[in-house]
Amino acid sequence: MRQVDQAELPVASRASACPPLVGLDVQEALLALARVALAAATGRSDVATLDRALRTCRDGGGRGAVFVTLFDHDELRGCIGSLDTHRRLRGAVVSATVDAALDDPRFVPVDAAEVPAMRIAVSVLGPCVRLTDPADLEPGLDGVVVDRGGRRGLLLPEVATEYGWGASQLLAAACGKAGLPADAWRDRRTGVRTFRTVRFGGPAIITH
Repeated sequence: MRQVDQAELPVASRASACPPLVGLDVQEALLALARVALAAATGRSDVATLDRALRTCRDGGGRGAVFVTLFDHDELRGCIGSLDTHRRLRGAVVSATVDAALDDPRFVPVDAAEVPAMRIAVSVLGPCVRLTDPADLEPGLDGVVVDRGGRRGLLLPEVATEYGWGASQLLAAACGKAGLPADAWRDRRTGVRTFRTVRFGGPAIITH
């Protein structure tokens, strides 16, 4: 996944390392909005439809950092998000969905014909916590952010599960995404933070 925001992350105490509170009703509303955003981004619907959906989305007034991941037949098709914790969830979901569809530099833009086979996953990030002991890292539950000298790499929690990584492998991979040496996480100059997410998703188009 690619992050598009480089703002400073708020750092919470270890006790705050938990997923954000996002109710099922809000999850359903945000996923529905992501579907509309993907349709608009790929030309399957118009921008006016997206504007209406954005205005009426019941996100509970929540704010937070969001990443959206797109899959085509279970293959990664795009993943982009922001670390901005102050943005309304509904706006963050729309931006991340459109960017994942059109602006992930690893892929060509998503075509309208691909959408029926696609799935959408929305990740809402909880507070970031400074990692002082690698033994506290729980791969599969914790996502990782590493930064040093203006370079930053982020991996969502499910990446470790997908690849079967342990803590040191996850940290090394995050360093690699930041363009740092694999063992840079051992350096005191490198900031290492963890976070947990609420992740939800479903097919890009609901068929009955």
